[in-house]
Amino acid sequence: MKVASFNVNSLRVRLPVVVGWLVESQADVLALQETKVQDADFPAEAFDEIGYKYAFCGQKSYNGVAIFSKSEIKNAASGFDEEPRDEARLIRAEVDGITVVNTYVPQGYLPESQKFDYKLSWFARLRTFFEKKFKPTDPVVWVGDLNIAPLPIDVYDPVTLLGHVCYHPEVHKALDRVVEWGFVDVFRMHCKEAGQYTYWDYRVRNPLKRNLGWRLDHIMATRGLAEKSLACYIDKEPRLSERPSDHTPIVAEFDW
Repeated sequence: MKVASFNVNSLRVRLPVVVGWLVESQADVLALQETKVQDADFPAEAFDEIGYKYAFCGQKSYNGVAIFSKSEIKNAASGFDEEPRDEARLIRAEVDGITVVNTYVPQGYLPESQKFDYKLSWFARLRTFFEKKFKPTDPVVWVGDLNIAPLPIDVYDPVTLLGHVCYHPEVHKALDRVVEWGFVDVFRMHCKEAGQYTYWDYRVRNPLKRNLGWRLDHIMATRGLAEKSLACYIDKEPRLSERPSDHTPIVAEFDW
């Protein structure tokens, strides 16, 4: 099973990129973040035409998450239980016996802001969500734009950028708390190299050419599922396409 995650930064703008990538990659499951489209305007027909099923939770102009699958999608649900939509940041579904949890974690704005506190509390709620819904022995894959570069090798300048809301000791602790529930970073199982990124800021001059990036997009799996992973890699091609997202897909392959 090939599982991928991609922050598209507007699905309707990036629709040719997403559809073309799905046809080319033949991913079994694709989780999207920042679809930025309310449910009534979701471009379902484009995915019907290429044979993918889907579940989505969106809102106008901001956030939005979706799951696409070649196989039947079961038990799709969005948000935390106490706040069902929760800004269209979380969606989960079962595909071929694996539960896919797709998250778009708040960015945090500035460390001294309430939005940063919200980011930390969002991770705490996510830890509680996993505790209530699953066991660490269940086959669960947690994917998405987590808005965190966990390690120094996951950001192009770990000294200067330390303290940024996506590379900050407090968010590292918050992420660790969720991971400690029972997740494995599948990408780092297979790749120990520095300079492997999923995001290159539009505002930086020639970021891709200079490789001034961040690894903000992740595929985590419970240990039993992680042990069945065959590969995990980043596909830069969509970032090189016409009208690209500032992110690119990360892909994991499982013997499942």
